[in-house]
Formats: sequence, structure tokens, C-alpha cells
Amino acid sequence: MPNDFPIRKIIHVDMDAFYASVAQMDNPDLKGKPIAVGGGGTRGVISAASYEARKFGVKSAMSGRLAIKLCPELIFVRTDFARYTEISKQVRRIFYDYTDLVEPLSLDEAYLDVTENKKGNPSASLIAEEIRARIFNEIGLTASAGISINKFIAKVASDYNKPNGQKTVNPEEVLQFLEDLDIRKFYGVGKVTAEKMYQKGIFTGKDLKSKSLEYLDEHFGKSGRFYYHVVRGIHTSEVKPNRIRKSLAAERTFNENLSSEVFMLEKLDHIAEEVSKRLNKSNVAGKTVTLKIKYSDFTLQTRSKTLPYFISEKSIVLETAKDLLFQEKLNNSVRLLGISLSNLNTEVSTPKRVEKPISVQLKFQF
Repeated sequence: MPNDFPIRKIIHVDMDAFYASVAQMDNPDLKGKPIAVGGGGTRGVISAASYEARKFGVKSAMSGRLAIKLCPELIFVRTDFARYTEISKQVRRIFYDYTDLVEPLSLDEAYLDVTENKKGNPSASLIAEEIRARIFNEIGLTASAGISINKFIAKVASDYNKPNGQKTVNPEEVLQFLEDLDIRKFYGVGKVTAEKMYQKGIFTGKDLKSKSLEYLDEHFGKSGRFYYHVVRGIHTSEVKPNRIRKSLAAERTFNENLSSEVFMLEKLDHIAEEVSKRLNKSNVAGKTVTLKIKYSDFTLQTRSKTLPYFISEKSIVLETAKDLLFQEKLNNSVRLLGISLSNLNTEVSTPKRVEKPISVQLKFQF
């Protein structure tokens, strides 16, 4: 590994099929059965699927209609974000028993920097095992974990032994691990990028590593530099315990496609009210309003407007969204509308912390 970069002990904890597992925990009759969270009705979209449902090909972001074709025995349950948030807080309380350097990515996953930890335990792998055991014993859910020298590798590793498992990539194993890695498993490489890489003969980390920085910049733009570094084990992003919210949004998928702007305005009123509630609950405001429009043919369009002042009031959010709706003619009937606020007043620049590399190179147990 390069000696110029700090080597940390990072754990990525990912709850197993979190929404579905919470539903099964709260209702024992659902245990062992294929369930989908959300997705009910003719236009519903699935938020999460249990492992029993995944065996049939059911997955998140799939329409409920397709899911029931794949798995006729599928049971739909309603989303319950209040309950997910409650459980997520319980899980995070366990994390904080080990380190204050916890960076939540969502309700069901987080990074932990345990290079120096509250237990004085030199083994990140043993800490991950203990955390997973506590989540199971104290809450009743299973979690998987990845452990390595940086966030990128820990994130990739956490997916290896799911569900209810963990994988450690030790410092001396990093380069080989990345070279052997299927390009589809690189965090940040989506389906479209993977197809593009295939066309250029890039199927594994080793193939990616053979490409020059200039080549990757030319063919993959800003992401090229990221790919160039991570495949060499270089990812210097620190675990940020206070992640700054970049945007806040709400959206609705409709039971029937809307072709009348009058009906759309009625829906926008409800969405703007929800956005305003979330802004005020989080005590934030924003300058940039974005209207998201998904048409009946599933094409997506966004329209944005930046105001000279911060807003959170429903009336201003709604009026700005209306202006964006009438900004140009709609391409088709509409199946989804959403409003988001970005450029929030939480985005204050702070001096970058300079951290000395950890020179011990983790000679102790990893």
C-alpha cells in the first residue's frame, strides 16, 4: 500500500433487508415468507424485499405488478418510516459505544472509524463481530459488515457475506482483492457504466488498473480519476460524523397518469406541504427548488430555479414549483411529481482538517 496515505480501520455496517426484516420481526407470522415493503396497488413501487422474496427476483425499485408475477405468494406490507427510524436510532446507539466517528449513509447503514476506539480493542474485525452480535441480541435483527483500510473497500466488502456475515480485507490483501473484483461490484459503478466498461474490455479491477489516468479521464469524465485511485487502494475520504444534508425532497407516484395541469397543481400543493414540514422539522431552508417530473413512458425531467434568499414556507415552495411546471409544455402524461430543495443553509464551508498519516501501518491485529 502507498505509504503517503493514512491507513485507517473502517467498518461498514449494513442491516440485512432492513425494512422487510423489521416487518418480519414485528409480525412473527411473516417470518420465512416472501414479503415486499411498499409496492401495493396497481402503480406501487417496492421499497424493499425480504431474502425469501429476492430468491424469486423481487427487488427494490421494482413495480408491485411485476413482483407479483415473479412471486405469486408475495405478501405486501406497508412502509413504516417512524418504526424504521426508531430501530435505526437503537442500532446507532450501539455504534456510539465503540466510537464517535460514525457516518450514517441511511437508516440501515453506516461507516465507523475504529482506528482508535472506546473499547481499546486493536481488532476491527472483532469489534464488527461484537457489534453485529449486540444488534441481534438487543434488537433482534441481523447485520453484515465489511472491514478494511478505507470506506470504499469496507463498503464493497460488506456485501460479500450477506446476510448475517462479514468480510475483512487486511492491508496486505487490498491490492489483490481489488484486482480480482468484478467491475460490477465496484461501489459507484452502476449498470450503465459497467456496460460502457465492458465495451472497452474492462471486466475486473485488474483490467481497470491497466488503464492510464488520461484514458479514464477521457472516457469516464470526472469519475475517471476516482476509478483510477480506488482500484489502487487509494480512497482518502474520512468518516464524517456530522454529515451535512445537501437536499430535502418529497414526491408522489399517482394511481393514474395525469394529463391535466389542474390536477397536477392539486398534487403539488400536497407535496409542497410535505416538503415544508420536513424543512421546518429539520430547521433548514433552501434556495434552489427543483421540480421532478416522471412521464408515463418513464422518461424523467427536472426543472430548477434558484432564488436569491432561503425559503421553507409552503406558499413560496408551491409558487416556485408552479412556475417550473408552466415553464414549458409537458412532453406526455405524468405518473410522478416531486419537489426538492437544495442549496441549503446547512452548507457552510469549514476548514479542512489536516490529519497526519498513521505511520504504524497497522502492525497490530486488524
